[in-house]
Amino acid sequence: MIRYLPLVVGTLGGFALLANRMVTFNLTASQSRADALGVLLSAVLILVGLLWQQAQPKPPEAVNLIGEEGLEIDNSLSDAVKTELAWASHILLTNTVTKVVAVYYDRQTILRRGILGKSKQVNIGAIAERVMKTQKPVYLVKLELYPGRVEFDYLPENTQGVIVQPLGEKGVMVLGANIPRSYTKQDENWVTAIAEKLTYNLEKMSS
Repeated sequence: MIRYLPLVVGTLGGFALLANRMVTFNLTASQSRADALGVLLSAVLILVGLLWQQAQPKPPEAVNLIGEEGLEIDNSLSDAVKTELAWASHILLTNTVTKVVAVYYDRQTILRRGILGKSKQVNIGAIAERVMKTQKPVYLVKLELYPGRVEFDYLPENTQGVIVQPLGEKGVMVLGANIPRSYTKQDENWVTAIAEKLTYNLEKMSS
């Protein structure tokens, strides 16, 4: 990768200068000055390489989520709502880092799609309850760091990041990713827009 180039070139240059000095028996004044300049340039390149590592940290690695890929949708829903759920989940799975989508509404799980976890029902725990109450999404950037992760047993056990998005006061849409800290602000805005559209159609269905 490009960010490693200064570090590699500087290190190789330093070793090359050292090897050249070891095999040279009679040093001239000009050669000594050239070696000093070469050592300085190598040191600068190594320093730049180290600074790049700090300024551009290695992005987190993706994992293979544990589970089987599938699509489960509540058959009691109208065709219009089924189509809306299918569209929303497809857009999220294909245009964001999302690997699994689960939708809970009006006391039932109405959709699970992507890499599915063991439990077939969305477990409404403290995090989902708070999201429905406050009407504000929660983004758990690295799921394993949160004690409340136990409520997400319907997601693959090694899910890395989770967004819990409100669907009005009756439901939530839960997204799971296979990379921690992977959703950008643009992704979050996109998720919010899709959730608002989905909420409108679900509320219309239940009215």
